[in-house]
Amino acid sequence: MKPPHNNRPGNRGPASGGPRKPGGPGDGEPRSRHGGQRPHGGFHPGGGARPGQGNPPRGGAPRPDEARPRDDSPTRLHVARPPNQSGPRRFDARPDQRGDRPPSGPRRDDSRPAPRPDIRAPEPRPGPDSPRGTVWLYGLHAVAAALANPARRLRRLLLTEEAEAALLSRLKQPWPLAPERVERGRLEHLLGRDTVHQGVALLADLLATPGLAHALERKGTVIVLDQVSDPRNVGAILRSAQAFGAAVVVVQERNAPEETGALAKAASGALEKVPLLRAVNLARTLVALKAAGLWVVGLDSSGAPLSGPALAQRRVALVLGSEGEGLRRLTRETCDEVVGIAMPGSGGGLDSLNVSAAASVALYELGRRV
Repeated sequence: MKPPHNNRPGNRGPASGGPRKPGGPGDGEPRSRHGGQRPHGGFHPGGGARPGQGNPPRGGAPRPDEARPRDDSPTRLHVARPPNQSGPRRFDARPDQRGDRPPSGPRRDDSRPAPRPDIRAPEPRPGPDSPRGTVWLYGLHAVAAALANPARRLRRLLLTEEAEAALLSRLKQPWPLAPERVERGRLEHLLGRDTVHQGVALLADLLATPGLAHALERKGTVIVLDQVSDPRNVGAILRSAQAFGAAVVVVQERNAPEETGALAKAASGALEKVPLLRAVNLARTLVALKAAGLWVVGLDSSGAPLSGPALAQRRVALVLGSEGEGLRRLTRETCDEVVGIAMPGSGGGLDSLNVSAAASVALYELGRRV
């Protein structure tokens, strides 16, 4: 049986020992905040209970139904450990104080470990870095042709000991600039580990783009590339153009590769000898070629077989389409005729050639007179 309410430990009178008067604080049921009995509690030294705050019962945890302190400050989350509870100490999380950090100790179950630093080796760069308006050329043929080209402005020549002897066999000294002796590791760091540089690299300015009228002063077939985007294909076509005596190679200003070391190496020196012209509007360029007296021939697998003797009396502008789509509609409609390449062994899904291979075969056929 519970003792009477007035005889509970938390409701004893003042230290004088006299009986508590009925109706005083602590008698009867607790009063509510808006009137009636106040919750049980002691007195502070100044006398009387603190406004809005009751003292917890002695010798135990605070009762859940007691009034909590009123605080007008921003909301705070108070997480406390009861006096007799064992376990790690917890802390107060205060959103209004951003600088507070929890003390060191056991990690919470929902925390995640810090990510480990990435210690993987860096990926190889896609190409060498060069100042604006310049290009790193590499490969013995490309560098030797650039050194022999008076229209090319040269800046630096890097050579290994073995490459210097090989370059001397292709181009006699004196060279336009003094070489710098380097190790192969430096060239690989500069150009990329997968670059076949043959121990030589040349930093040079980009070539100036010639005008169409100036390019047509050269004799031979004009090659027009309709959005051929692979620099190795463009370089291989330049190499075939030099081999079969073409006058100029025309590419679109957009959707065509820039002058790079990969393009120059695939051209094997032809970049320095065959002009590479860039046109903003390819259809208008074809119209200008027609006005200059050229016969514009588009190359497509759907056309009739190309015949060199049938075009022997004409100067031809040969148009080749991109690697995947071929000739675009407007380009095809602007051509005077569309022809293909005779392939007796075609079949089984093989009905076309790579664009650089097709250019070589077509240029050979156009050079055949009988």
